[in-house]
Amino acid sequence: MTGERRMERPRGRPKESKAEREASRAEREIVRAEREREETLANWVPKTELGKLVRTGKITSIDEIFKQNKPIFESEIIDSLLVLKESLVDVKKTTRVVRAGRKFSFRVTVIVGNGNGYIGLGTAKDTEKWPAVKKATKNAKMHIVQVARGCGSWECTCNTQHSVPFKVLGKNAACRINLIPAPKGIGLVVGDNIKDVLKLAGVDDVWCKVTGATSTKLNFIKATIDALEKTMKMKVNDSIAKKREKP
Repeated sequence: MTGERRMERPRGRPKESKAEREASRAEREIVRAEREREETLANWVPKTELGKLVRTGKITSIDEIFKQNKPIFESEIIDSLLVLKESLVDVKKTTRVVRAGRKFSFRVTVIVGNGNGYIGLGTAKDTEKWPAVKKATKNAKMHIVQVARGCGSWECTCNTQHSVPFKVLGKNAACRINLIPAPKGIGLVVGDNIKDVLKLAGVDDVWCKVTGATSTKLNFIKATIDALEKTMKMKVNDSIAKKREKP
């Protein structure tokens, strides 16, 4: 009929913003990683004594493994005891000259952490990128370390685990980094290359002072993890030990 307005149908789906797309992609990645983790654990046949103890339920905490100082040779041990997040931090295309010509491969570095005091770094090579990522992730889980956190700043008396318990120095090659305790609310006053490392370790507030060749990203990350690992190795007095105790 003439004179009547026609209702316009919406054309397709409304456009999503960049933040919404990134959030949906992150959710899909989390679901995919959880599904792969469940499938891996369902088909896992342990080969080491430690793996058999974890599989049978005799060891139920990662802290027990660190107290007994046992080496980890199976990544499924970590998958059984911790829920980890992954971050791809470095990808390099390498070349090796052989008699037949040049042979290309990918060197990938991955960090894993649970955001609550555990972090690991792994590096691997492969002729394809994504197989190298899987190898590096597996390697990172087998080289996971424990991080002591606390409230080490004299400006803060909250006694929560939001920073490092004391000033600590990390080294790798020509890179040096000093992690300095910061009061709550300061945030991560560090370079962008190591922010993911500290977040995955569960450190929310810290200052840093760096010297040497910090332009090499991989050495910078390794020096940071070395500093975090030293928080558990250094001998401290009773007052500092109380700051890094778990509540």
